[in-house]
Amino acid sequence: MTAREALDISDVFEQIPPERRSDAVLARIRHAYELAAKGHGEQRRKTGDPYIQHPLAVAFLLADLGMDTDTIAAGLLHDVVEDTDITLEQIAHLFGEQVANLVDGVTKLEHIEDQISKEHRDRVMARNERPRGEQESESLRKMFLAMAEDIRVIIIKLADRLHNMRTIEGLSPERRKSFANETLEIFAPLANRLGIWQWKWELEDLSLRYTAPETYNEIANLIHERRPERQASIERHIQILRKKLEEENISAE
Repeated sequence: MTAREALDISDVFEQIPPERRSDAVLARIRHAYELAAKGHGEQRRKTGDPYIQHPLAVAFLLADLGMDTDTIAAGLLHDVVEDTDITLEQIAHLFGEQVANLVDGVTKLEHIEDQISKEHRDRVMARNERPRGEQESESLRKMFLAMAEDIRVIIIKLADRLHNMRTIEGLSPERRKSFANETLEIFAPLANRLGIWQWKWELEDLSLRYTAPETYNEIANLIHERRPERQASIERHIQILRKKLEEENISAE
């Protein structure tokens, strides 16, 4: 699924393992989607896409990661309190306290995120664009973890950040760089700490494009140049393995 490919709630359903894809689970997630779609209405992202595509992408990532129903529902609803007229009380009434608490936790983290972004803009205005030191970045990561009473709040926030990085072209060039720096300093290490390696690698890769574009392009070119060599090496090892399997009378593809 590409960053700009339009999603539907059925795409989220398909990421849920069949053994967990009961009518009750799908109905609960669909209900969350319908509430989010109604709340966000005609809102658009800075990319020009319908806003509902963002919570759908977050829910898709969470379902693909194997998260539970309440987390997926909260992923769909994670921006409604901040950006629509829907309240936490309504969410609690419709989906229970657990989903409401997850949405509330993400909303609180977004307030911290806004403060971090403001601090970076202030640094730029003061012509002090130095990266945060590791100790400062670690303090911010610890603050995120401490603020989230439920670790699922952090996972929803990571999915939110990953999709925002995938669609970062909607931001100004200056904001892209600062957003990518925040991702490298805070969010990629959090994904690493939680063992979500694929997200960690992608967050780092996407960030490097904007924090060090020359280095990124150099690495990308080297990878591209060596691709035929890698493919040939893989093919050689496949042939060796196939021969060994045949010698042992083992049928495999």
